[in-house]
Amino acid sequence: MAIKVVTDSTSYIENSLIKELDITIVPLSVNFPDESFKENEVDHEYFYRKIKTTGIIPTSSQPSQGSIISIFENIVSNGNEIVAIFLSSDMSGTYETAISARDIVLEDYPHAKIEVLDGRTNSMALGLPVIEAARAALSGQKFDEIVDLAKYMIKRVHFYFAPETLEFLKKGGRIGGASALLGSILNIKPVLFVENGKTAVLKKARGSKAAIEAMLERLDNDYKTNGLKHILVHHINCHEKAKEIADKICDKYDFTVPVVPIGPVIGLHVGPGAIGIVYCTEK
Repeated sequence: MAIKVVTDSTSYIENSLIKELDITIVPLSVNFPDESFKENEVDHEYFYRKIKTTGIIPTSSQPSQGSIISIFENIVSNGNEIVAIFLSSDMSGTYETAISARDIVLEDYPHAKIEVLDGRTNSMALGLPVIEAARAALSGQKFDEIVDLAKYMIKRVHFYFAPETLEFLKKGGRIGGASALLGSILNIKPVLFVENGKTAVLKKARGSKAAIEAMLERLDNDYKTNGLKHILVHHINCHEKAKEIADKICDKYDFTVPVVPIGPVIGLHVGPGAIGIVYCTEK
C-alpha cells in the first residue's frame, strides 16, 4: 500500500518531477471554436501563436467528474491511499467536482482513504505543496502527516504576478474596457496576487519595471520577516525576461531559483509577457 498524490494540470510541475515523485495529473482543457486540447498536451508556442493569428482567446474547462472518478478508482483499487490537491475553488469547479468524485468512489470502496484539499491558488503556488506532499509520501510519512504538511504549505505560499497587457484581463471580464484603455494609455501595469483563493490587486505600477520591482519588494519584506523556503519565477511565453529576474533574485539571496512557464489555462486569462514570483515562507 502506498500514498499517491494527485493534482491538476494548473500546478505546472515539471514533467521530470511528476515522474520522479509519482504525481498523478488531472488535466484541464482549453477550447478554441475549431479544436480543444488537454492542457498538458498542447504546445505552448502553438497555443499563443494561434491566439495571435486568430485574435480568439479560447475558453478553459474543468475535468469531468468521470475522469476524476476513473483516476481515483484506479489508485484505490490497488489498495493505495490518495492525497489530492486542486486549484482554488474560487477559480474553478475542479475542487468541487473532485469532492463529488471522491464521494462516489467511497461508495464502492468504503474503506479507502481519499483526502481532497482546496489548494486556494494555482500555478506553482499550487505545485509547491503538491511536490512537498509527494516527497513526504515517498519518504514513508503517514497519511495524516502528509495532509497536515500540505495544509501547512498551502497557508504559506505566495504568488504575485504582473500582466504585460490588459487585453486578456479585459476580454475575460476581469477589468472593464475603460480601465483597460486608460491603463494602456498610461502604461499602467497592475501587480496582482492570490489571497484566500481569489485574485486581488496589490498595486498599479507605471510600467513593467516598476511592477517587477513591486513584486521583488514584497519578496524582500517576507524574506526579512518570515524567512523563505522556496522561490521560483513564472512566465508566460517570455523565458529570457524571467531568467533575468531569477538571476537577480539568486544573486541577492543565494537561492536556486527555477524558471517555470505558466500553461494555457492560466495563461489565457493573463496573456503572454506576464511575469510572476512564487515563494513559500518559513513561518
